[in-house]
Amino acid sequence: MLILRRTDVADVLSGREKEVIDLVAETYRLHDAGQTSLPHSTFLRFPEEHHRADRIIGLPAYRGGERPAAGMKWIASFPGNVGAGTERASAAIVLNSVEHGRPVAFVEGAVISAKRTAASAALAAAELTAGRPPAGVLLIGCGVINLEILRFLAAALPGLREAALYDTDPARAEAFADRCAEAAPGVKARPVTDLAAALGEHRLVSLATTAAAPHLDLAACGPDTTVLHVSLRDLTVDTILGAVNVVDDTDHVCRERTSLDLAQQATGNRDFVTAEIGALLRGTTLLRRVPERPVVYSPFGLGVLDIALAEYVREEAERRGLGVRVEDFLPV
Repeated sequence: MLILRRTDVADVLSGREKEVIDLVAETYRLHDAGQTSLPHSTFLRFPEEHHRADRIIGLPAYRGGERPAAGMKWIASFPGNVGAGTERASAAIVLNSVEHGRPVAFVEGAVISAKRTAASAALAAAELTAGRPPAGVLLIGCGVINLEILRFLAAALPGLREAALYDTDPARAEAFADRCAEAAPGVKARPVTDLAAALGEHRLVSLATTAAAPHLDLAACGPDTTVLHVSLRDLTVDTILGAVNVVDDTDHVCRERTSLDLAQQATGNRDFVTAEIGALLRGTTLLRRVPERPVVYSPFGLGVLDIALAEYVREEAERRGLGVRVEDFLPV
């Protein structure tokens, strides 16, 4: 068993934004072509009132193709951690051999989870704005995920020059600006306090909050806005129904009271979903913008991305001799 610590994972993935985006794109294409196995994720929730916002999620997955990989991510989301000065999410990934099924690696998963989420968002931003790439982005929610999204956007959109930062805690946005300067030195980051004005000024918006229920519409946005709805529960049902919606997997994203799940419950169908990102990347479907309607990308966060990236990390760590090997983890 190879155990890869957070430092090992971070070391392997440092400066690899373009490679990670390519890997995510390849995995989406495989998924759209039916070369993955992706059961629904399992949500472990707690009965106590003080745990109401907390959850631990299990995401099993298999990626086929030329480099098959299988395993499961186990990720905890405890929003109260932020107020205590620690990260909201923590995760571990188990990789299994596709030849004999035995576990072969235990990998710290929070870094992988954040980077595959950011790579998915940046990939979609580049794909959905290909005809007119934006020079700026509005980041709503000043935490780990939007920091990674900015890092990956800078790699996917070379013309990006400005990032407006909004958070319900203005002091958090101020401190976040310094971190953005390190993550994306070529992008000028500045906190903003007027959300409506910022929505009107930016054609690219990234939502990565801890919101548990819809709280935002896009009435203030311009007609050519692309929204990366990464946290999935920010936008109102009417906003989803009034948008051109792109997802990573319709069946997965219309669950667990996401904004799209609520839209499904309100309408009794999923007709509001226009396209899946894998089909767009493969060219089996085309996306046409509709005047006055924003394009909203809502990725559920498919576990197959975690497994694909964890296998990439494992292979590179083996090559470099990183990690801790436990020879007697399993019986001979």
